[in-house]
Amino acid sequence: MKIFKNKALLTLTVFILVTIVGCKKSTVKAEGIDSTQTATAAKFRVVGYLRYEDNLLDEANAIDMSKITHLNVAFINPDADGNFAADANLQKVAQLAHSHKVQILAAIAGGLPPTYFSKLMEPAMQAKFIANLVKFTQDNYLDGIDVDIEQSLINSNYESFVTGLAAALKAKGKLTTAAIATVYATSYTDKALASLDFINVMSYDKTGPWKPENPGQHSPYTMAVEDLAYWSGTRGIAKEKLSLGVPFYGYGFGTNAPADLTFSAIVAAYPGAENQDQVTVPGGGIVYYNGIPTIKSKTQLALEKAGGIMIWQLRQDAKGPNSLLGTINTVIQSHTN
Repeated sequence: MKIFKNKALLTLTVFILVTIVGCKKSTVKAEGIDSTQTATAAKFRVVGYLRYEDNLLDEANAIDMSKITHLNVAFINPDADGNFAADANLQKVAQLAHSHKVQILAAIAGGLPPTYFSKLMEPAMQAKFIANLVKFTQDNYLDGIDVDIEQSLINSNYESFVTGLAAALKAKGKLTTAAIATVYATSYTDKALASLDFINVMSYDKTGPWKPENPGQHSPYTMAVEDLAYWSGTRGIAKEKLSLGVPFYGYGFGTNAPADLTFSAIVAAYPGAENQDQVTVPGGGIVYYNGIPTIKSKTQLALEKAGGIMIWQLRQDAKGPNSLLGTINTVIQSHTN
């Protein structure tokens, strides 16, 4: 996929210039909070990404934490020397997540990472960068790091970086996860993947505004089936280790179609769109996305063929009965009850 997860158009990469910008068990203590969570393969994961906005705490407070198990804050990157600073806003969100027994991770890199990110992965800087990442999780009460390294950065340094980071975080009782895309399948080594606590499969962005000549659904159900079959079958990864990624946004093609829309905006603009996977806009263009029926089917697929589901991204959801997160939760509850 040119995996931008709607990042090419929506994602603001948060990085630090001077200041800020599995593990089986993770214990966090902060301001009187002693949060100890245990992650087990038997518990179905709901991993939600949250973009780091101007007021991260307000964004986090708008999420129904009772419906997720992991919160990935995206994207938090260091300065050119690999240094991070403590972030009071992030610390407050970590405390909020832990109060709901939700594990929180910082997602690094992203579809549009800082240009210097590749240098931080090189042997000369890798050890320092890993040490700084571990310290960052400790300073900000995080449960781990989500490695969202994409495209050309999945290079010869990827394996040593991921395995080194995983070993360092595991020693501190913290998680290392990664977002991966099947389009880059041959770039991920078995050793790198084996070091991860779990893997978020980005089963979306098959096409998009960067491919105007290829209009259509960017995250079809068939893609989800094929992605899980590849990673669990061809690559032999235990299904419990896989989280199936689903989109809470759509892409437009054709006359007058917006390049991208959140699911919330789609259902607000087009009544009844929640039960479809595409809508035609005035002028004839089409917006493609995943509606409630497809999200239900993908959640059922994940319950059968994976260990969790992953969402890019939580604040793009609609409210009330049209909520895709609510749909996911309903399917999970009906499966477990």
